[in-house]
Amino acid sequence: MFWTLLVIATLLLSLERVTYWWAWNHPEVFTAQARRRDRLLHHDPVRALGRLFVVFKFIQIGVLLGWCMVFGQTWLPLPTAPSGAIVLGLSLLALGQALNFGVIWRLKAEGMFYGNRFGRAIEWQTGFPFSIVRHPQYVGALLSVWAFLLIMRFPNPDWLALPLVSTALYAWGIHVERD
Repeated sequence: MFWTLLVIATLLLSLERVTYWWAWNHPEVFTAQARRRDRLLHHDPVRALGRLFVVFKFIQIGVLLGWCMVFGQTWLPLPTAPSGAIVLGLSLLALGQALNFGVIWRLKAEGMFYGNRFGRAIEWQTGFPFSIVRHPQYVGALLSVWAFLLIMRFPNPDWLALPLVSTALYAWGIHVERD
């Protein structure tokens, strides 16, 4: 059961990364698809990617909570970590969210959702959080995933599975989204 659920979780989590790869590497095709599906995605590719971002976050949260429910054998997942791991997890979560909100503050939707790939002039950012790490949104998301599963599933042996999958998917995303 573990491996089957891990494959399903990986496929669901990879939808986001594959979509971002597609939008980054084939912006003209993505734009055409966004325009073709006007009511669902809106004609603007930046707004379309923003809408898909929300869908992907719901999928990600669903996968993480579902994992905790299945492997915790409960409908109401509760933390399983000892207090030291919870403090570490909360610290990682706070750092991850600070990076994510820093990206939102700096880039706004135009920059976050690949406006530069869709012909928009996006100013290169070097202030926080870009002064800390090269890909702060991805690092922030990863820190949040690691923190959540550290708090919710540690020390159970399954706690590492989704953070490792997420790390591999985000590393792949960083690799394929280079100019």
